[in-house]
Amino acid sequence: MTLLGETRIATSEYNAEFEHSRLASVYDVECPWSRDDDWFVARIEAVGARDVLDFGYGYGHGCGCGSGRLALGLAGRGLRVVGIDPAAASIAQARAKDVDARVDVRIGTEGDLPEDAFDAAVMTSHVAQFLVDDDEFARVLSGLSRSLRAGGMLLFDHRDPAACIWTRWNPVDSRRSHRLPDGAQVDVWTEVVAVENERVTFVHHYDFDDGVRLRSTSTLRFRTEIAVRHALDASGVVVEAIDGGWAGEPIGAGDGEFLVSARKALC
Repeated sequence: MTLLGETRIATSEYNAEFEHSRLASVYDVECPWSRDDDWFVARIEAVGARDVLDFGYGYGHGCGCGSGRLALGLAGRGLRVVGIDPAAASIAQARAKDVDARVDVRIGTEGDLPEDAFDAAVMTSHVAQFLVDDDEFARVLSGLSRSLRAGGMLLFDHRDPAACIWTRWNPVDSRRSHRLPDGAQVDVWTEVVAVENERVTFVHHYDFDDGVRLRSTSTLRFRTEIAVRHALDASGVVVEAIDGGWAGEPIGAGDGEFLVSARKALC
């Protein structure tokens, strides 16, 4: 993922979108609490989890741990939550919100995960699809599996390629406008620039009313259900269910999702 940068007229380049504090703020406005969060909370509560990992991978879009929305929501329900994400700006945003220090928020990757520490681990905001390389995807799933206690639950979302959601990522259908907490206005839209071998590359456009223009380019991997299941099997967890929608619909009849619930073996 590449962020093309901040000037009044032209653009320059950043390494990661959510290393940029201004876009972390946009993410917060674009992504309030929603039925996505309700789905994760319901499944965490259903298994009686007390220690929860909210894991991100720093590929932009506030992926995973992001700026702390779900982590703080879980902590507010009395759970012990650790949030791990390599995006420093998003971590700073999460810490600023957590005035009571209810969440242990850390900058890190799957290599920093403790073993046998959590009853549940979540990856939200389709972070799994930013793991484009198969080896990388396998490494992260294995790290999450190791971080779970016996019987622990792994939960994440992944879009169903059959839904072809990327056809709506165009300058007309995706255009929206937001007023940010600092009073700034930003217009946002998305355009797809390549679709090849399960990979969709797209550009997010952010035009602020003070003349600043930011551009970020990302690639997502749209794996099949079979490929997702094979990767999970190899990581040491057992798939319990894959929902197709946030209300529990079957695949193909919901919201164009693979909503994964998988459990680490008891022995």
